[in-house]
Amino acid sequence: MERKLNEDFPIDWDEDHYVSRREFFKFMTLASGGLAVGSIGLAAWSVMPRDHRKMDAKEIGELATLPVGGSMAFNYPREHDLCILVQPQPGVFKAYSRRCTHLSCPVEWEPEKNRLYCPCHNGAFSISDGKVLQGPPPRPLPEIMLEVRDGRLFAVGVKRGDA
Repeated sequence: MERKLNEDFPIDWDEDHYVSRREFFKFMTLASGGLAVGSIGLAAWSVMPRDHRKMDAKEIGELATLPVGGSMAFNYPREHDLCILVQPQPGVFKAYSRRCTHLSCPVEWEPEKNRLYCPCHNGAFSISDGKVLQGPPPRPLPEIMLEVRDGRLFAVGVKRGDA
């Protein structure tokens, strides 16, 4: 007994591809609502206060090893994250990410000008707070939070430069 395919599967293919206005607007309303909720969620997340992140402490070295006006490179929080420690005045220690916020060139300490300098595009940052002094960098340098424990200096967190 031979049957035709249309008898076994009675689907009107022309009607199957038809989408009514009601179905179309229902889909568009749901899709628009999902995008709106997602956008509101991202906007709320982006304005949440995140001024600094606490991380595992990492020993940088002894306080006595860094001379006044001197600098020292170190890695924090990960091995490939370049940082710089500076003692601009006696007993004052400042540490920042060493990557310029313009194009990630390494910044250098210029003690005679009391600033961190990026030689790639003539950018400069304040040693007191990491803010941009000149050049194209769009944001301040992220500051490395420091703690002194028994005469030793530890990196304990990162404070975003734009917070």
